[in-house]
Amino acid sequence: MKPRVLVVDDESDFIQLLKYNLEHQGFDILTAGDGVQALNMARRELPDVVLVDLMLPDIDGFSVCEILRSQPSTAKVPIIVVSALDGEYVRSRGIQAGVACCFKKPVDMKMLGETIRTNYEMRQESMKAEVAEEDRRR
Repeated sequence: MKPRVLVVDDESDFIQLLKYNLEHQGFDILTAGDGVQALNMARRELPDVVLVDLMLPDIDGFSVCEILRSQPSTAKVPIIVVSALDGEYVRSRGIQAGVACCFKKPVDMKMLGETIRTNYEMRQESMKAEVAEEDRRR
């Protein structure tokens, strides 16, 4: 089964660029054009990784991250910021919002794909460990 990645960005050209490149790297891509749509899709589809832009038309990307972290169904899904914004504020605010890492646009698609795969694999290992711990408790 391919890792499912939710891409959240209001720039349709950038979404298509990410979709094309990431599908060729073996990912199944879901897309959302704003924060509300992203939150609804994340709850419904339960992606393995979320890529989020910070400048969205309705809810800023950091708020999307914080809401995803507050929901039990999405609390542990890795979130990667892909934004034109950069700097110390973005990194520190990202840490507060539970972001795994940040990429500045334009993004190196190969490096982004590798980072998505690494975060996906770490999450899978974490889930296996949680199941094993539950089994030990029984």
